[in-house]
Amino acid sequence: MLKTRRGWVAGVIGVAALALLGMKMHNAGPSAAGLETETLGTGDIEATVSAIGKLKPRNQVEVGARTSGQIDRILVKVGDHVERGQLLVEIDPRIPQATVDAGRAQIANLRAQIVEQQAQLQLASRQRARQQAMLKDGSTRQEDVDTALAAYQTAAARIDQLKAQVKQTQSTLSGSEAELDYTRIYAPMAGTVIALNAEAGQTLNATYQTPSVLRIADLSAMTVWTEVSEADVTKVRAGMPVYFTTLGGEGRRWASSVRQVLPAPPKPEGQTDSTPLAPTQNKVILYTALFDVDNPDGSLLPQMTAQVSFVAASAKGVLRAPLPALRPNRDKPGQYLARVLNDKGEVEVRDVRLGVHNRLDAEVLSGLAPGERLVTGESGGDGEPSRFQW
Repeated sequence: MLKTRRGWVAGVIGVAALALLGMKMHNAGPSAAGLETETLGTGDIEATVSAIGKLKPRNQVEVGARTSGQIDRILVKVGDHVERGQLLVEIDPRIPQATVDAGRAQIANLRAQIVEQQAQLQLASRQRARQQAMLKDGSTRQEDVDTALAAYQTAAARIDQLKAQVKQTQSTLSGSEAELDYTRIYAPMAGTVIALNAEAGQTLNATYQTPSVLRIADLSAMTVWTEVSEADVTKVRAGMPVYFTTLGGEGRRWASSVRQVLPAPPKPEGQTDSTPLAPTQNKVILYTALFDVDNPDGSLLPQMTAQVSFVAASAKGVLRAPLPALRPNRDKPGQYLARVLNDKGEVEVRDVRLGVHNRLDAEVLSGLAPGERLVTGESGGDGEPSRFQW
């Protein structure tokens, strides 16, 4: 009987001890064995705006034909480097040359007429003087004097007329000589031929618009034309750091700074200010940000796709914590709550202030220390990670 009573008392004490231990564990939160944690350390953080861009040469020019005619020769090919003033294309010069020759012959004829008319003017001058002298001694009539004067004035006027015709023909000839010069197309800048839009034997018609023959670009400096969504464009400003990679760049990164953000989005092809929007049109508005990058080794080519990151903020060598493990503090705007597993295996809730952050990591300004274990998740009963619960 005594032994049975002692066993009952021992059982009651054991149950009470287990209950007390359970209450203590409940107050301390989940056990360390059921938590996913991450040890805090230092590192670098960047807050970036991502976008896609296209590479274009910073300086390029469409070389066109300013006269009509058949192409005789194209002296360059795509990929050739050309110098400023180098001859690129020759157009059949026969028709412009014939026009120039005719103009020069006409000017020569007019100048010959001027010489002839000057002789007539000298003769008319002498006859006028003779008639005036004879009129003084009464040996001629006034009518003859007037006739001599009219002949003199007519000869002088004819010379002025011929000189005006020479000037007019010279002006026309200058235009014809320019047309002849246009049959030889020279490079307006140094660079690389990146496109040929015509072939030898092709006839060009420059009557209404200048036909493009080829394109020259300076590939030593490129401009990235970046499309930034309207949700992010206010975060991008001139002078901010930016870097990008290309699809075939094997991880190589090019750095620069923003040169300009264009104030209006580009119009879709074929659309004008008067084009009405479709009732169901709901497209994202994209703005254009420009930045330049040197290309000394020629590894960047026109029309390459650039994966661009605008650096809105950055911090180096700072205490870093995973942002998804933190929760905004509703009672203290601008601050966050973090759960930390202390040395006793208990979970503590801390107030945390953050600095630079992106979607994955955040700079910890206060509330946490390097080496502490931040609770990032909880494991389910089967040992697999479960949804994070606060």
